[in-house]
Amino acid sequence: MRSLLFVPGDSDKKLDKGLASGADALIVDLEDSVSIDRKAAARATALSFLQNGRRDGLKLLVRVNALDTGLTDDDLDAIVPGRPDAIMLPKAAGGVSVTHLHAKLSAREAIAGLPDGGIGIVALATETAASLFTTGTYRDSSPRLAALTWGAEDLSADLGAETNRDEHGRFLDPYRLARALCLAGASAAGVSAIDTVYVDFRNDAGLRRECEEARRDGFTAKMAIHPAQVAVINDVFTPTPEAIAHAHSIIAAFEAQPGAGVVGIGGKMYDRPHLVRAKALLAKTRKPG
Repeated sequence: MRSLLFVPGDSDKKLDKGLASGADALIVDLEDSVSIDRKAAARATALSFLQNGRRDGLKLLVRVNALDTGLTDDDLDAIVPGRPDAIMLPKAAGGVSVTHLHAKLSAREAIAGLPDGGIGIVALATETAASLFTTGTYRDSSPRLAALTWGAEDLSADLGAETNRDEHGRFLDPYRLARALCLAGASAAGVSAIDTVYVDFRNDAGLRRECEEARRDGFTAKMAIHPAQVAVINDVFTPTPEAIAHAHSIIAAFEAQPGAGVVGIGGKMYDRPHLVRAKALLAKTRKPG
């Protein structure tokens, strides 16, 4: 996945628009974009969409309400029968939250007659101040865990901050820390790291810059809040022909010298970490079987 587009779970119109966005995944939202009096209606709409909105290659995730809201069980009861590809867990408090959600999903999969473990988990790992201290605890929390992502909006509210970006649109230090911890936590857990949303959805140049920085640092995808952002995200997170060719050349050089720790290509030296990165880049170009 390169792009994951948030869509309010109570809007048939916006869900249908999401299908035409070109996003690799839709995040059907039952949390922040749905008012408390619309939660029940959103669950019914989300289930219908899960059952009828499938498209080849498109992943469907559902962001449920946080575990401490008292709403998560109702969310899961309603949407698990629709067999979403994954549940996005907001305000996760480390691996224990993922383990807790894993158990809830296993019970509901059994009730619905679904294969155990078929629904994955994506954890929003940095939305509270306390959660910053738990980003290293996700490893082995659940085989369902597919990715970690992070959020700056809820975190800034929790910190009592006036803003989370400077006058140039770049994240301030507390949020750069949260970003780095998410990236490190995902790597430690052996799962993908997904970058957070860019809220200035009319600023394509700012979005592209932030996507390029995220890809550079190791994020594999980015979330979107508007369909207009999807094309830029997909473009940046799709490996270029030049990058693919360079990765092939690194792999070929090491295959030609199986015992070498370092190889030379075009006057530059490449060691084993470069080989790992080359293989990871080529893996992004393969379609799931």
